[in-house]
Amino acid sequence: MSQPYSIQDDLRLPGFTGTVHLPGEAGYDEARRSLNPAVDSRPALIAEAQSVADLRIALLAARTHGLPFAVQSTGHGTHAPCDGGILVKTSSMASVLVDPARRIAHVGPGARWADVIAAAAPFGLAPLSGSAPSVGVTGYTLGGGLGWLARKHGFAADSVLRAEVLLADGRHVTASPASHPELFWALRGGGGGFGVVTSLEFRLHPVSEVFAGFVSFPIEVAERTLEAYRTWIDDAPDEISTAVVLKRMPGDEQTPAAVRGRHVVMLKVLHTGTAEEARRLLAPLLAAAGPALLDETRTTTYAATSMGGTPNRHMDMFDTVPGEVVSALVRAAEQAQTIEIRHWGGAMGRPGPDAGPVSHRATKLSVIVDTVVPGLAEELRPYANGGTFLNFLADPARTAAAFTEADYRRLREVKRAYDPEGFFRVGHVVPA
Repeated sequence: MSQPYSIQDDLRLPGFTGTVHLPGEAGYDEARRSLNPAVDSRPALIAEAQSVADLRIALLAARTHGLPFAVQSTGHGTHAPCDGGILVKTSSMASVLVDPARRIAHVGPGARWADVIAAAAPFGLAPLSGSAPSVGVTGYTLGGGLGWLARKHGFAADSVLRAEVLLADGRHVTASPASHPELFWALRGGGGGFGVVTSLEFRLHPVSEVFAGFVSFPIEVAERTLEAYRTWIDDAPDEISTAVVLKRMPGDEQTPAAVRGRHVVMLKVLHTGTAEEARRLLAPLLAAAGPALLDETRTTTYAATSMGGTPNRHMDMFDTVPGEVVSALVRAAEQAQTIEIRHWGGAMGRPGPDAGPVSHRATKLSVIVDTVVPGLAEELRPYANGGTFLNFLADPARTAAAFTEADYRRLREVKRAYDPEGFFRVGHVVPA
């Protein structure tokens, strides 16, 4: 009787130039780790790619042996394990080239936003990066990309101009409006289930200085602050992005003394105009909240701005925010570590005619909770719009909820055209 196939028997990816890790070898456990503590992936092989040729070797090996296949840059977007498969790491493929005259960046699949921000800043330009500079560019962008410049300039996916893609059959193609246009459409918000993106080209935007930071208030003013916020956002211009965060602050020495160990209401703000304009716009909201415990807002460079994010254990999206939602969130804050209520709208809700499948663009606010609070999901459900956002979606089984019905049908057509056998099946994947 033949023995079951074991990847260790005859496969170390001949011709692969990067490092290969097998179970039990030094470096395997470190390489398999993602940033999501809920995912304990145990691949049969981990390959650290150095080139597109390496990526193709790993892909074809997985295809030949019928193994699961996944690509990881930083591990931020890992929501499903690649057990028994080939996990490719692209961290070494982190090239960034900036064309300041055309306001364009060309990046490799392992680039992080910190790399792009640093390369663009000397020219007074900025990418549509996310809350943390350590996040990988490619996965973030394929999932839509909601950053702190999105109200002014749209989702990161909306700024993509072209992509180089390794397909399930090993072909390497260019996706753009003129070449493989349906694939190009799908990649701009439809996730990574259509191919391995080996490079991205996208627009940069003329943003140098911003007014940004945090203003913290006692938790006791949470309800009146949120009541004011849900009407204040109706007149907020595109230039200002905000979120209200109900947060238990750390008690360590790195936390400012005024809020150390306290439960606070924090206003997060980034404004692409002057400090004077920002303070004028914020005045009604600040007045409703009352005296601040700490004001950390300042004029700074976009490159020096770090807005921070909230780990997602629960997310809902809202087109309207009634008082019942406000009350539920204030009660939930008694149990949660962090609840972030973020304003959407602006350019995100005004897509161009050729925009990709980033959906639920009419969403007014999102709510992200970093703690499982019993009963909260049921309490919020009657008021939420039922959608979700791919970048923030922890459950791959709910991938369809990240798109409109029409976009999801079209995405399935693209999947059938480019990956009819469903080779790409790990994570947030649209089925054929």
